[in-house]
Amino acid sequence: MSPTSVSPGSVRSAAEVNERIRALWMRAGGSLSTQERAEYELLVVEWASAIRGEVVKAA
Repeated sequence: MSPTSVSPGSVRSAAEVNERIRALWMRAGGSLSTQERAEYELLVVEWASAIRGEVVKAA
């Protein structure tokens, strides 16, 4: 599965998504292309969703 295609119902942990974000920045060398920026934005949305899910489970 590519990092930009997450099927509905497929849930990665916030830590896993954070690792993908870090890896993207490392591959990009600190400057994102247009395609990488789109991938980054999707990952950030996924990370935020995962964080919310983890907070709800903890409550």
